[in-house]
Amino acid sequence: MIGDELLSGIVREYKGQHLTILPDSYVVIDLETTGLDPQWNDIIELGAIRVEKGNVVDKFSSLVNPGYIIDSFITDLTGITNEMVASAPSIKDALPKYLDFVNESIVIGHNVNFDINFLYDNCMNSLKRPFSNDYVDTMRMSRKLFPQERHHRLHDLLTRFGVKQNVEHRALADIEQTNYCYLYMKSYIQDNGIDSVSVLNRHHSHISAKDIKATVTEFDESSPFYDKTFVFTGTLERMIRAAAMQLVVDHGGNCGDGVNKTTNFLVLGNGDFRGTKKDGKSAKYKKAEQLKLSGCDIEIISENVFYDMLE
Repeated sequence: MIGDELLSGIVREYKGQHLTILPDSYVVIDLETTGLDPQWNDIIELGAIRVEKGNVVDKFSSLVNPGYIIDSFITDLTGITNEMVASAPSIKDALPKYLDFVNESIVIGHNVNFDINFLYDNCMNSLKRPFSNDYVDTMRMSRKLFPQERHHRLHDLLTRFGVKQNVEHRALADIEQTNYCYLYMKSYIQDNGIDSVSVLNRHHSHISAKDIKATVTEFDESSPFYDKTFVFTGTLERMIRAAAMQLVVDHGGNCGDGVNKTTNFLVLGNGDFRGTKKDGKSAKYKKAEQLKLSGCDIEIISENVFYDMLE
């Protein structure tokens, strides 16, 4: 896989490593910038919170004067005006204090590679030294934990995890929400007995039904799973979808990716079954209802009923 540094023609030789561990102590970071390219755009806000054993113990926030007029689009997006940064320090003056705060901690962020590239290049340009902290990316975590989901933006996670969103697009607000998402996914992993090492290090993001193979050779033919086809939709609360599919095939059942006439059970994540999704029923849900009304042997069940069937 070609790294973004090679694609952009920039080699950040001393950049830190992406980690797949779940640290208890770390610093969550976020920046606001005048654009997306570290070569041509600049930092206008630095933010960070320090977390020790799950508790926020300190915060850092500083506006940065980029030395030129901020575009009105960026002001509308971030809420940061030219008047606000008029008396703010330059990046050369603000960066040393920020680095002192972050120190050598593991840093966490959402799509944090973006922030780290800006920090690395600004450290090299202003201070003649690299930013080399290792990091954990909550976007990557979400992609590994919930491969069935199409989107993994911060506001997608906040909606999925039932967090009230702060409409203010500022560094500290995004940082606090990122920290909540990290803690949610960390608890999700621990509470469901998920092997974080194997899940967070897997190299594929899409789990297909054909990829799930039984780990046993003998099945209880009286099981409600035996010779039945299950399809899953939505986010499961207690385990990742691949784990649920594995349970099905290990009980003699089959799994499908889409709903059709051979589907016997459509299992909805609890959130979907409660009807909490803003866009209403999923396509799989609607298709299953149509098949049910036409006389097909299909049931639409919640995640909780699925677990009851296991018992």
